[in-house]
Amino acid sequence: MDLRNYFTNTKGTGILATASRDGKVNAAIYSRPYITDDGSAVFIMANKLTRNNLQENGSAVYLFQENRPGYQGCRLYLNKVKEEQNDALVEQICKRCRLYEQSGEEKDLVVVFFTVDQTLPLIGSGDVLDPTA
Repeated sequence: MDLRNYFTNTKGTGILATASRDGKVNAAIYSRPYITDDGSAVFIMANKLTRNNLQENGSAVYLFQENRPGYQGCRLYLNKVKEEQNDALVEQICKRCRLYEQSGEEKDLVVVFFTVDQTLPLIGSGDVLDPTA
């Protein structure tokens, strides 16, 4: 599955689920990930619960439901690799995402990089081969 092409061209709703070290789960709505040349999934995060959980436990799941009838989409099983506080990169990535103006929060945004360990369809356990099927 070509994740870069898929997330560039497919509209939908995404939810990023994380858990703290002691297993307290959080889920938050996130925009589509930016996919790098090496296949990493990149998200921009404020210093809130999702990022705090990832400081303690680098595993996450991103669930994406396409904006079309039925249950089309995918689940990405992620592992945090690194994070950067890089305003230029935030600005570059946010050209295609919707960043809400929140007073004082923009300067605290962090770019978080993940490996994509597994990709599954939204429903079922088979491999995702064709995102348009």
